[in-house]
Amino acid sequence: MKIHLTTAAAGLLLLAGVGAAAAQDIVIQPEQETVIREYVHKQPLASVKLPGVELSVGSVLPDTVELHEVPSVKYRYVVIDNQTVIVDPSTRKVVEVMQ
Repeated sequence: MKIHLTTAAAGLLLLAGVGAAAAQDIVIQPEQETVIREYVHKQPLASVKLPGVELSVGSVLPDTVELHEVPSVKYRYVVIDNQTVIVDPSTRKVVEVMQ
């Protein structure tokens, strides 16, 4: 019986850790996304190439990539390989690759 309780407790801790990791995911609010899309449309940037960097949520962009401000939004943006990428400037992690 003691082994079953230990296994169950370990399973619960594992699930709690997965939940905590998921809670750290950044979600852009719909109104923020609207502001970003409108601003990016009005302020187009030249696309830059980043060979060897995979563009996906969670990827970290190198310090050599210049991030551009969106007024009234904490996120920054850059255009890489003709895709607008939203970045958290404090971590340089990709938050969203806009379609």
